[in-house]
Amino acid sequence: MQSMSRVFFYLFVGLVLSIAVPSYADEPVEQKVEQQSSGVLQAFENDRSAKSELVAVDEETKHLIMFLMGIPLLLLIITTVALGVAMVVYGKRVFVPHMVCAGLSLTLALGHAVAGIVWFYPF
Repeated sequence: MQSMSRVFFYLFVGLVLSIAVPSYADEPVEQKVEQQSSGVLQAFENDRSAKSELVAVDEETKHLIMFLMGIPLLLLIITTVALGVAMVVYGKRVFVPHMVCAGLSLTLALGHAVAGIVWFYPF
């Protein structure tokens, strides 16, 4: 008998809460999410912070820096390939220089990619 009264009590409380809690069914969930996400994006688009003169780089200088990073990157990749071929095909013992060139190539490639994305992502 006591468990039946407990069940009815929980049903009553659930009914009261479902009526008392305001309903948000007037506005679809997708519309609310869209409004919230557009508000977040507007905050990033309307960036009012002043650009520092110390880090201001014009487009020509950015292109020159990317080009100057690309030349040693290509040379390191070609050297890495040549050392790898020398090891595999000709049996030379150049594993350490091959790995050093590969590490430098990877480091320069990551720097080149990060600079390109940071400077030229919005195209």
